[in-house]
Amino acid sequence: MITIALSKGRIYKETLPLLAAADIVPADDPDKSRKLILDTNHADVKLLIIRATDVPTYVQFGAADIGVAGKDVLLEHGGEGLYELLDLKIAKCRLMTAGLIDPKPRLSGRLRVATKFTNVAKRYFESRGEQIELIKLYGSMELGPIVGLSDLIVDVVDTGNTLKANGLKPVDHIADISSRLIVNKASMKMKHDNICSIIDQISSAVA
Repeated sequence: MITIALSKGRIYKETLPLLAAADIVPADDPDKSRKLILDTNHADVKLLIIRATDVPTYVQFGAADIGVAGKDVLLEHGGEGLYELLDLKIAKCRLMTAGLIDPKPRLSGRLRVATKFTNVAKRYFESRGEQIELIKLYGSMELGPIVGLSDLIVDVVDTGNTLKANGLKPVDHIADISSRLIVNKASMKMKHDNICSIIDQISSAVA
């Protein structure tokens, strides 16, 4: 059995043609089904539909053999227990700091940064020699600077329209983001031939 962990939304939709190139076609549409485990046209291949942030964890602990996760999620997770084998070149965006277009002068004290990417933010500002106060948020990051909760945010930026609509602007570029194919280290050994066959076909489709 090969299990592939995916998340709903943009990544799922953009991964479908790549899976089709490996002759893997889901039997159900996750947007129309309440199932969390989807059958495919192969009895020995299943798709797990989970939260994007949970994909690396499922792969790390072997609950899924293969997964598709954004580089932003992998940077935050740390990549323990898995191989990052292929840049799928889909769901592209940028991980950036952002702040108010017209910020108020900052009083003394540590820079306050709101984000769900706390590990990434900590490493980034430490690399610049800056000590910050981290504020963990799970959504609506743009509100942080607007209401005075934080000086900056760290978030993924696609077009930048959401930032602009809320009076914010991108400040510093942290990393280019795209979706990556990841594999559990033990599965790579135990199911090597089957997994490599899938990877080779997806790689050809990406190329």
